[in-house]
Amino acid sequence: MAEGAQLPLAELPESVQTALTEEIAAMRMIDRETLAAVVAEFGDLLEAVGLSFPGGLDGALSMLDGHLSAPAATRLRRIASAGQRRDPWDCITAAPPEALLPLLEEESAEIGAVMLSKLSVEKAAELIGRLPGDRARRLAYAVSLTGNIAPAAVAHIGSALAARLDTAAPRAFDTGAGARVGAILNVSPAATREAVLRGLEEEDQAFADEVRRAIFVFADIPARIAPRDIPRLLREVDQAVLVTALAGAEGAEAQAAEFVLGNISQRMAANLREEMQARAPVRAKDAEEAMTAIILAIRRLEEAGELTLTQVEEAG
Repeated sequence: MAEGAQLPLAELPESVQTALTEEIAAMRMIDRETLAAVVAEFGDLLEAVGLSFPGGLDGALSMLDGHLSAPAATRLRRIASAGQRRDPWDCITAAPPEALLPLLEEESAEIGAVMLSKLSVEKAAELIGRLPGDRARRLAYAVSLTGNIAPAAVAHIGSALAARLDTAAPRAFDTGAGARVGAILNVSPAATREAVLRGLEEEDQAFADEVRRAIFVFADIPARIAPRDIPRLLREVDQAVLVTALAGAEGAEAQAAEFVLGNISQRMAANLREEMQARAPVRAKDAEEAMTAIILAIRRLEEAGELTLTQVEEAG
């Protein structure tokens, strides 16, 4: 190439181009004897070649692209992706609790203890809290026995658990049924919400409790939003909507309104109170629509990572 020869390197797979460039970068001077020996060996290899296949699973997938069934191709890509990860624990620690809980339930206590030890304290505590008491106690005791486990064993366990996560059947929905129903009821009229919840309690109390935990209404603001986040929230809400919601708040909602007013500047609170007095009386329907708009703003901030809701179990 230094003498002007044109080689179609761009036609090679990207991984081969990268590897070739890295090898060239690592080379220095090569004497003539070594060069001649390498060329002779390369010539012998070329003459001996019968068939050539792409190395590795990625190369095989590229060659067979369009010839495999969709499920088989998806599964193989997951396996290839898992094999390329430097640390399988990155996959495990990033997985949601819903994906990790079956592993804790089905694997041995010793393996579960290793997994808990690699997770953040918060996530491990959440998982322990979802397990039956006897299982949680066995796992907690097993954690005490992990002190002398070899790093290689931890890596092997991580690879096995990551493989289980990667080969799990794909979910049709990203969130659980309780969360989906809760999200729907969040923006439903209060009468509809309570009627549906009463019906769920008659059919399945456990599922009804799950839905209630997923629901966030205006009256929940004091228990689930930190005081420091109130000013950030109000910047996302149109002032006319805010005034309507605050002026129309009654009962537990009135306590939430006072919580909001108590966590902003005195001047801003005074201005809002004046507007609330001028706005009153507020129709119940208008107040409910305004409160729903505030709840939707809270959910948008939560999804953007700009606000964190306190979990129901932690509230109060």
